[in-house]
Amino acid sequence: MAIGQQQLSMEEFNLIRKLVYDRFGIHLNEQKKSLVVERLQKTLRTGQFDSFRAYYDYVVSDRSGRALLELVDRISTNHTHFFREKDHFVFMQTTWLPAMKKAAQTAGKKKDIRIWSAGCSSGEEPYTIAMLLADQFELDGAGWDIGILATDISTSVLEKAQAGMYSDTQLEQVPDVYKRKYFRPAGNGLFSVAPAIKDLVMFRRLNLMNAEYPFKGQFQIIFCRNVMIYFDEPVREGLLARYHRYLEPNGYLFIGHSESIGRDNKYFRFIRPAIYQKI
Repeated sequence: MAIGQQQLSMEEFNLIRKLVYDRFGIHLNEQKKSLVVERLQKTLRTGQFDSFRAYYDYVVSDRSGRALLELVDRISTNHTHFFREKDHFVFMQTTWLPAMKKAAQTAGKKKDIRIWSAGCSSGEEPYTIAMLLADQFELDGAGWDIGILATDISTSVLEKAQAGMYSDTQLEQVPDVYKRKYFRPAGNGLFSVAPAIKDLVMFRRLNLMNAEYPFKGQFQIIFCRNVMIYFDEPVREGLLARYHRYLEPNGYLFIGHSESIGRDNKYFRFIRPAIYQKI
């Protein structure tokens, strides 16, 4: 049998999915077996592995950890676009930002703004947040310190995000005024994110399964959209506990519209679909 047509036995699949679950919390049910075959075939061919078991043995024996990172890169699904699920950005503009400005006026000083994009993929989400904030604070930005942390488990998508290069098609959801203000033509049909927007975003690799995160402070908003669908209930519960810990009092958690948090959970109260507030 050709290397490019390797079959994945149930035993091999169980080994791989247990490794992925233990290290990254990603739950691969039996329906994802064909996806694993499709995503890993190229890796098997490139590495000249004659079976999925040989590839698995290589990954677990690689002390550098690079093979494990490549595995999760292949397994992860990274699909996003600018201004995805617009309700969150409308909420920021109409509810959260006015409240922030009012609190600053009452206190007589402007506050640091800290937002975390967890599972940032190729950067469209954190750059959308940055454009929205840059636009909102353009007239009265003095004194406001804006910082957006963008993290992902995949090193390959983080490289794309840091490059900040997007095609005209990828910018279809970006309002024309934002496209003119915050992107620069880069040739070959590509556009580069403006330096002023890039400067607001810090990209870092982070495994959400870590018991502790290397953060000095808390955030007012955490975006974790269409990420928890890959986790089972115990992993989601642990993740919600950590998000609760790293949010400021009354901070917000934005999740995907295809996701939900039980109303009986002890960490967050329901505000509106896909928007929750720290208890």
